[in-house]
Amino acid sequence: MGTNEFKKGEKFSFNESIGYADKAVVSKHVLKSEMGNISLFAFDKGEGLSEHTAPFDAIVSIVDGKAEVTIGGVSNMLEAGETIVIPANMSHALKAIEQFKMVLTMIKSSGK
Repeated sequence: MGTNEFKKGEKFSFNESIGYADKAVVSKHVLKSEMGNISLFAFDKGEGLSEHTAPFDAIVSIVDGKAEVTIGGVSNMLEAGETIVIPANMSHALKAIEQFKMVLTMIKSSGK
């Protein structure tokens, strides 16, 4: 098992399981399957993901810090403890207002 994966059957803390890197986005897979995946990300201040779409619903849960999540042109400011659902095929982007960590859960719908 690589260092970019979580060990099954062992407890962990999302916040303590990933660190920040200067001017970078760091990610780790929590679980990955044909039905979807769960990933943990750490964004340095000012970093982000440019506008894009995905063919499945996604849940963004902020673990630490503050981020701007834009969905279909609508800006949403999220802080630690807050979550938002991004609908499938909807344009979206993320930007670190300050350093932030998030858990991204993507679920593939049947027939997609």
